[in-house]
Amino acid sequence: MRFFIDDLPVIFPYDYVYPEQYQYMCGLKRSLDSKGHAMLEMPSGTGKTISLLSLIIAYQQFYPGRRKLVYCSRTVPEIDKALAELKRLMEYRQRQGCADENFIGLGLTSRKNLCVHPQVSTERKGAIVDARCREMTASWVRQKAQTAGNIELCDFFETLQTMETSELLPSGVYTLEDLTDYGKAHKMCPYYLSRRVIPMADVIIYSFHYMLDPKVAELV
Repeated sequence: MRFFIDDLPVIFPYDYVYPEQYQYMCGLKRSLDSKGHAMLEMPSGTGKTISLLSLIIAYQQFYPGRRKLVYCSRTVPEIDKALAELKRLMEYRQRQGCADENFIGLGLTSRKNLCVHPQVSTERKGAIVDARCREMTASWVRQKAQTAGNIELCDFFETLQTMETSELLPSGVYTLEDLTDYGKAHKMCPYYLSRRVIPMADVIIYSFHYMLDPKVAELV
């Protein structure tokens, strides 16, 4: 369905919007208009995520100079659920004739959740995955490999390094599974791919602890 909040056309991917959802979106728009902070609350199970995404995507696409949405959640299943909601919304917007060209939405998570290396991805502990990944991707290791032939590098990471950022990922919304499948199909590391694409992304969904990661903060 389509409705207006002030002058903003909002596309909502369901046949009915509850009064609480509409009030939530109105409050969110007022906060965006004022460029200030907001604390919004709705009971569990009342459609907070889709309400927030519907309003902010509409705001991004309607007003010039759109900015990035950084959506934080607690767990990997919650991140993937939010990405699935975003994907459903963008597919619905496309069916409604919205011109959302060059839109990219994706999630960030650990190496353990995104690694596609045949051996490293079988490790069960995240710390071991991190260590083995660094052993094959660190700059000093790659530099040493140029002169020493017995150093194993990650082919998925090496493929990624040969690509221009603009060529890395077509527009669309990628769940964590989508990103992993894309990495496998194109022989590219999904973990480092997601970080390379951050500057181009319109929506990024990740865990709260990434807010305190200086490397991620610098990219965002």
